[in-house]
Amino acid sequence: MQITKTSRIYVAGHRGLVGSAVVRALQNGGHENLILRSHHELDLTDQHAVRQFFEAERPDAVIMAAARVGGIHANNSLPATFIRDNLLIQDNVIDSAHRSGVAKFVFLGSSCIYPKLAPQPIKEDYLLTGPLEPTNEWYAIAKIAGVKMCQAYRREFGFNAISLMPTNLYGPGDNFDLQNSHVLPALIRRFHEAKARGDDRVTVWGTGTPRREFLHVDDLADAVLYLLQNYDAEPIVNIGWGQDVTIRELAELVLSAIGYRGRLEFDSTKPDGTPRKLLDVTRLTDLGWKPRISLESGIARTYAWFKEHSADARL
Repeated sequence: MQITKTSRIYVAGHRGLVGSAVVRALQNGGHENLILRSHHELDLTDQHAVRQFFEAERPDAVIMAAARVGGIHANNSLPATFIRDNLLIQDNVIDSAHRSGVAKFVFLGSSCIYPKLAPQPIKEDYLLTGPLEPTNEWYAIAKIAGVKMCQAYRREFGFNAISLMPTNLYGPGDNFDLQNSHVLPALIRRFHEAKARGDDRVTVWGTGTPRREFLHVDDLADAVLYLLQNYDAEPIVNIGWGQDVTIRELAELVLSAIGYRGRLEFDSTKPDGTPRKLLDVTRLTDLGWKPRISLESGIARTYAWFKEHSADARL
């Protein structure tokens, strides 16, 4: 079945960073028949509720952006909660989607599913070839189970499910909490507040030498919609920019976007983390898709959103 502008599309997790970007992209593309439910309206860990929802709504397509997510501290302190909730959410949604006759299912995972010491750039084939990063293995194992469940349902039932693995994401609706946000939104908030206070310096953890890849969430949403229409195979697909920057280069881009004139310093006594994490996006490029939002432009757009929504952003 071809997904058209009149198709009934359920976006699970539509209020999150990824889900909200997917909804924007669908609406901008003329899709008006969207099915959206908040956690309050539909608890995806409740199997009975999820089955009732799918039986009543009968969506043509599902974009699975719902998950329990959090930073290192949350993963370390709530390991049972992370693995339980994500396994329940995935099991309920994938199985109910299959039972109700969904024509196309898009499962969104994470680059954290790959081994901690995977060769760089990371190819899709490196999945399950080595140990995971211990600080988020509970989330990663659940996401790997989701990938394998999609592949198993395809093999046994012919269920048309695809699995996409995004790199580090940022953009409107990001989490700017300094305790559990990722590096880019944390830098935006720190430089913004340092500028407001008139601080003469900002100190960033580590040496600034680790390399990371970043993709604007609106580019991810564009890739999701492209693959929704143009990809129907079992192998997972990495979604990324295909280029990376050092943390120092990233901090300098943020500093420039915010107009902070103080000094940037690095505390080399603090941990750097993994030296490099870059996805191989050859498979995605060969399918005919490339990102469009440069990191410099994306940071400027994200900072503009942060300033406009600082009262209600996740701080």
